[in-house]
Amino acid sequence: MSNRLFQGVIHQMKDAIDRVFGVVDENGIIIACSELGRIGENLHLIPTTTQDAFTYNGFTFKPVTGASQTPNYVIFVEGNDILAGKYVSVLAVAFANIKFYYDEKYDRSNFIKNIILDNILPGDIYLKARELCFNSDVQRTVILIRTLEPNDVSVYDILQNLFPDKTKDFIISINETDIALVKETKPNIESKHIEKLASTIADTISGEFFVRAVIGVGTTVDNLKDLARSFKEAQTALEVGKVFDNEKNIISYDNLGISRLIYQLPTTLCETYLKEVFKLGAIENLDQETLFTIQRFFENNLNVSETSRKLFVHRNTLVYRLEKIKKITGLDLREFDHAIIFKIALMVNKYLKSNPVKY
Repeated sequence: MSNRLFQGVIHQMKDAIDRVFGVVDENGIIIACSELGRIGENLHLIPTTTQDAFTYNGFTFKPVTGASQTPNYVIFVEGNDILAGKYVSVLAVAFANIKFYYDEKYDRSNFIKNIILDNILPGDIYLKARELCFNSDVQRTVILIRTLEPNDVSVYDILQNLFPDKTKDFIISINETDIALVKETKPNIESKHIEKLASTIADTISGEFFVRAVIGVGTTVDNLKDLARSFKEAQTALEVGKVFDNEKNIISYDNLGISRLIYQLPTTLCETYLKEVFKLGAIENLDQETLFTIQRFFENNLNVSETSRKLFVHRNTLVYRLEKIKKITGLDLREFDHAIIFKIALMVNKYLKSNPVKY
């Protein structure tokens, strides 16, 4: 916080308070005072974590606390009497409010949070960035970390330790489960490198603190106003991943593929599609073994021989199962077009059952 701001306020109050008063930092050094000659003097203040007023060496002191409740500055007034106590209490309230509004105005993390949550007008973003001397001409990616179970571990503190450079990387607490990392990235960085970084974060949280987390990765943007889009993409990645890839803990928006398209469709359209695809019988007519066979068939690129080998069944057994599916649904999965229709139908059915939350 600017010492000149403190000094300006003290100068305005000097005529109202007929005693020496001022502000000392955490090292006991006077950084602003009604007697200018005392600025820089060391009061040899005894370190304390109290938030109450106290007396020491002929002065009355009271810490100034903010939202963090951690004293960064201490107000002092000459004297040990009741009037000194009243002065220091009033000054502490005044300086605490000044500190709050100053921090709110000049806090870069708060600025980034307002951008990603769309709490600032696009036209004001670059004005504010210039005011904060903020570097706008770099690439950044939003990585959203979501914890899946209650825990006593501060994931926020873990991330602060992993990314200590607060001039480039910003850790933003969104709610009880979500924390956004706005990461400055190198030009033309590939998505696989960002996913590797996200995997490192997940492994650290899980391996050292036994907290399970999933991570959504937005696209890399090269200007500040698009950070909100990257954040929404990271949110979408988590929600779509929860529906279609719930076994994964790293979901990148760039890799969502057709699942992203299905997630954006109206439910009525999805229901109509299922009725059209499964005219001969509902998807519920397929048992778990058959659905498992279909899944493996898709994973092996519709290759009958490879799928039968992976399933440890005879090739003819697999062919028999595929014929059974054709008889039930009217779709021959060995034909590429039919396989696409069926694959999409399975995803649509999964989507409808999940009742996902949309942003």
